[in-house]
Amino acid sequence: MTRSLQRRLSVMLGGAMLLAGLAAAAASFLLAYSEATEFQDDLLRQIALLAANSDPSQRGAASHPPGAEVILADPESRISVIRLPDDPRPGWLAGDVTAGFHTLDTDTEYLRIFVWKAPAARTTIVAQPTETRDEVAIDSALRTLTPSLLFLPLMAWVIVRVVWRELAPVRRLASHLDAQPAHRPQPLSDRDIPDEILPFVQAINRLLERTGVLMSQQRRFVADAAHELRSPLTALSVQAQNLRQATSLADLRERVTPLQMGIERARKLTEQLLSLAKLQSRTSDTTEVDVAALARELIAEYLPLAEARGIDFGLEETVALRLDAAPDALRLVLRNGLDNALKYTPEGGEVTLRLALDDTSAIIEIVDNGLGIPIIERERVFAPFHRAPETPGEGSGLGLAIAREATATLGGSLRLLDRPQGCGLVFRYRQARFRRA
Repeated sequence: MTRSLQRRLSVMLGGAMLLAGLAAAAASFLLAYSEATEFQDDLLRQIALLAANSDPSQRGAASHPPGAEVILADPESRISVIRLPDDPRPGWLAGDVTAGFHTLDTDTEYLRIFVWKAPAARTTIVAQPTETRDEVAIDSALRTLTPSLLFLPLMAWVIVRVVWRELAPVRRLASHLDAQPAHRPQPLSDRDIPDEILPFVQAINRLLERTGVLMSQQRRFVADAAHELRSPLTALSVQAQNLRQATSLADLRERVTPLQMGIERARKLTEQLLSLAKLQSRTSDTTEVDVAALARELIAEYLPLAEARGIDFGLEETVALRLDAAPDALRLVLRNGLDNALKYTPEGGEVTLRLALDDTSAIIEIVDNGLGIPIIERERVFAPFHRAPETPGEGSGLGLAIAREATATLGGSLRLLDRPQGCGLVFRYRQARFRRA
């Protein structure tokens, strides 16, 4: 189910406006009704005073000639005026009634009366059915309420239009993103963007920038990989053709050997490319790794190669070390470090795998006494397919790039340092998360 922000804002703001409008309308109705009833009471009071003043018994005959009485009763508003004791006492008026306003129940209807007591035991009573006065009051209140009710739909329309207009920058950003080419994303413009959306746009731009860098690296990686694979595959094709020209079994065996070596180089290069691609595309699950056991496995794996070259290859373990790490990624880091150390250490040299701890980190070092790497090249060699100048032997330049990528996956750090004593290189991996055994 989709959730429309525009619809939700319109509904919420419209609902709030509707509730506020209804509350204001109700308050306006009650105030208007109260004012109307007060006006009706004032009218009854004024009629009573006029009736009392127009009573001939209260004035001299000369000042109030016959036929000059004020007609105060109103049949339309059902207002009746009663002068006691001159007029007959109505049945609903039982006993003596105090001066002021009263509401009486006459069994057939409710009456609102005002009693005015004058000197000489004369009383003026003005009465009106509450039904009539309520009808007048309600009509007056509704005339006040009607404009407010008619104003609510207009306000709802205005709210919808304002929300739609204020969300227009979001729609423009979405259109701009949809129109961008997938292979070359461009940053979004932050012009005329509301302050509440600006951090989101800036985060998208940072993501697009990182994506652009990653895509550029991938394009360069694919181009370099295609170039690196072309040479060994071409060599394999030539060597395979040379097999057809063998004239004897000895000649065939002689030509098969370089073909096998070429296949092995191509296999290793392909394996390295796949390892690097996997590291760049996913994050491995971490678990507790017994680094000492892993180191012994690698020592056993590389020992035949070391013995064939007369290299003194060993493990220096100062502490039993356990790491929270991805086992495959950590193995890739150490394998590539050992590959380079054993490959570039001269015959009769030394390669030592060390495990140590300091106050904050676990440290794994591969120390050799080979030719080392110049300081200016120690960052460059981590780039894919880069090999330091005058590096002996054959290689793809991927080993250290894979080690650096695996290190990033593990959250550790990798550095190449000078060997403290004499020539050589220290391949140092450091990780802050560790456990003591």
